[in-house]
Amino acid sequence: MFSKYDVIVVGAGHAGCEAAHAAATMGSKVLLITMNMNTIAQMSCNPAMGGVAKGQIVREIDALGGMSGIISDKSMIQFRMLNKSKGPAMWSPRTQNDRMRFAEEWRLALESNPNIDFWQEMVTGIIVEDHSVKGVTTGMGMEFYAHSVILTNGTFLNGIIHIGEKQFGGGRTGERAAKGITEQLVQLGFESGRMKTGTPPRVDGRSLDYSKMEEQPGDDLPGKFSFSDNTSTLTNQRSCFITYTNPEVHSILETGFDKSPMFNGRIQGLGPRYCPSIEDKINRFAERSRHQIFVEPEGWDTVEIYVNGFSTSLPEGVQMEAMRKIPGFENAKMFRPGYAIEYDYFPPTQLNLTLETKLIENLFLAGQINGTTGYEEAGSQGLIAGINAHLKINKQDPFVLSRSEAYIGVLIDDLINKGTDEPYRMFTSRAEYRILLRQDNADVRLTEKGFDLGLASIERLKKTQEKINDTNRLINDLKQKKVKPQEANTVLGELNTATIKETTSLARLIKRPQINILDLPAINEDLSDYISKYHPDILQQADILLKYEDYISKEQKLADKIKGLENFQIIDEFDFDSIPALSAEAKEKFKKIKPKTIGQASRISGVSPADISVLMVYIGR
Repeated sequence: MFSKYDVIVVGAGHAGCEAAHAAATMGSKVLLITMNMNTIAQMSCNPAMGGVAKGQIVREIDALGGMSGIISDKSMIQFRMLNKSKGPAMWSPRTQNDRMRFAEEWRLALESNPNIDFWQEMVTGIIVEDHSVKGVTTGMGMEFYAHSVILTNGTFLNGIIHIGEKQFGGGRTGERAAKGITEQLVQLGFESGRMKTGTPPRVDGRSLDYSKMEEQPGDDLPGKFSFSDNTSTLTNQRSCFITYTNPEVHSILETGFDKSPMFNGRIQGLGPRYCPSIEDKINRFAERSRHQIFVEPEGWDTVEIYVNGFSTSLPEGVQMEAMRKIPGFENAKMFRPGYAIEYDYFPPTQLNLTLETKLIENLFLAGQINGTTGYEEAGSQGLIAGINAHLKINKQDPFVLSRSEAYIGVLIDDLINKGTDEPYRMFTSRAEYRILLRQDNADVRLTEKGFDLGLASIERLKKTQEKINDTNRLINDLKQKKVKPQEANTVLGELNTATIKETTSLARLIKRPQINILDLPAINEDLSDYISKYHPDILQQADILLKYEDYISKEQKLADKIKGLENFQIIDEFDFDSIPALSAEAKEKFKKIKPKTIGQASRISGVSPADISVLMVYIGR
């Protein structure tokens, strides 16, 4: 009845959508199976994309040819570049999105791809023969066959929703949990665990008093995620607002602690460290008298408001009573209460860097099933899993990004080599090469790779090459063009930077933190027409590359040096027990993770430099 597919993707969240799109765009025949066709690409938590380090990931997905950036741009209602007061390595784009339009745009994108078929049903197991996946089985007894399967089950695996003392099965509010997959994978030899996440109440924006809150508008000159010309910047934006909890709010919340599933032991899984519930915040940070609450609209035309910062699983009555003591929320009407959800995940040390499982060939895992949190982390894993599923079944070399090439590489390397026992969230501090991995140069780093894979278009590649050429031309010109003291010193004084005593190149002036490329026309009027020829992105790129030239060069040399360790290959059959000088912990970790190179081995948690030195000696022999 049904044809055999190249790739089956189970789950249509952010990971599943990116996986299906990537594999199908590269030429695979894909079946996307979801429990509910109406919740494809649902923004289960806050209606926003990007943020600190996450914005870099979205731009990397876009540069490779994924869709998260384009979908975010088409559905955004506000754009902000975060951390602009810091160096460019920390700048992070973020969009506030229209929840319904985001899901609609994703579905339209997937349905327009002729290589994607859809099926609505719960997948209850996988079909395995000779340690290789052959397809999936569903709750109605259907069997679908494929060369490769990608599991992107999100929070649905044996999901349990908690609200106070109430608990019921579910993967999201109003949606049932997925049964059967965890139990089968455990029988096949996989290790599983439990994690927790939560979401805040949604309220009626018409019932809030915004005059008591701080307005948080979008940028005056809004940007966008996608490097392509398929999207445009906003001309109109919706504001968010900020308000705060207070001691009265905290006191009311504390009255519900005895009924909190987090405190009475009913929730066993660990929650996200960097996005804790409100009860967790007032318990862990008891010395703080207030916490920020971000009031975020859910879209252009809806009155629904997301109460960011008030994630909770306390009884709904306590939630409402406490929330109404927040300034601006005195008359708040709740649409639905916050809740916690507990779900199964599989420690990601059981995966290869391609996100293929080590136990079952052609079975890939992506997203929250691997212990991550966040749409962006999930989407990037889905993209990599979709790419590698297609490459594997077509007998092509795997696609792996290094830590010096992308935040996506940092994310996956951390998961595979260090594992996680709490929901993993990306931060700029996790990347040791973050000066190289800026949001502004994701296209320069990754578009050619995306084109070679068959994901990024030739138009994308040409645009990136033009950007590189224009930037280099501008930098070279600025190094050649010089100004005399009598031309520059008046403006330099106005900019609070030291005057010059001799003829100096414009490039040297730009290295100063007080001076931007856009200041140059004030020094020399002739530069005005010259600079206006370049796109703002080119001007920004040249400014960054000149200002941080020495730092970038130093970091690149370090990355190249470390990358040399990746040239020392470790065969799959290598016997680590045969090396008596290795520590017991190193042997245990090496046998479990099975590193492919000395470089990967060196990044495994618990492995010492001495262990690596010993291993290098034996590899050399």
